[in-house]
Amino acid sequence: MKPLPPYGRQRGAALLLLVAVLGLGAASLLIGAFGRNTAEAERQLRTLSTLAQAREALLGFAATHGRLPRPAASALDGRERPADCAGDADCSGFLPWVALGVAGVDAWGKLLRYSVTPEMARAPIVSFSAVANRVVLGRDGGGQFIYVAGQEQCDVSAQCLPAVLFSQGKDGHGTSGAGVTQRPAARGAIDAAANDGASRSFISRPASGNDAMPGGAFDDQLTWITVPALYQRMRAARNLP
Repeated sequence: MKPLPPYGRQRGAALLLLVAVLGLGAASLLIGAFGRNTAEAERQLRTLSTLAQAREALLGFAATHGRLPRPAASALDGRERPADCAGDADCSGFLPWVALGVAGVDAWGKLLRYSVTPEMARAPIVSFSAVANRVVLGRDGGGQFIYVAGQEQCDVSAQCLPAVLFSQGKDGHGTSGAGVTQRPAARGAIDAAANDGASRSFISRPASGNDAMPGGAFDDQLTWITVPALYQRMRAARNLP
């Protein structure tokens, strides 16, 4: 086999160098993408942990005080509102993080949202007559709303939820820990916008950045308290009439 002429060797070396450079570039892009995804996944996990701690603190508060707390006084005051809720809207706002002794923000620095049934935020909670009225909706495969927790009619024999707690995620609506309102990065985030203004009915579904999906882009993370979980904790503390 005849050796390559000098220009052939140069062209071959140049080609190898180009492949190496392209390979390094592709590797950098992949590392960057995976790095960003890993960091975002860690924030989501930290937020889920913060929500779980807040939920536990809410149950502990109820066991001690005979009721769930009212929402925070304001975005800058984590104590609970001083007056009883006049209605559902008054009992929806921010988590009262100072009253609970927990973190009040998620991993993106946004205040955690909290909504409680007014009747469950007044002591004593009378278990044989009190009705929890918060509900959580999802979407089925066709994009139609379905009940995830609770139902259309809430009563003593078919209770809904005492309270709902949620993070508004990275890209959605929200309020920073400094009290500054955040604008959503995605347009058409209908379900996230609904949660931002909700006082009784909330939406929980898998995260998506696709604006074309029913309900639009969505990255809220929700958790809630059920009546059995609330009453079990309060009975254990002998604080439920």
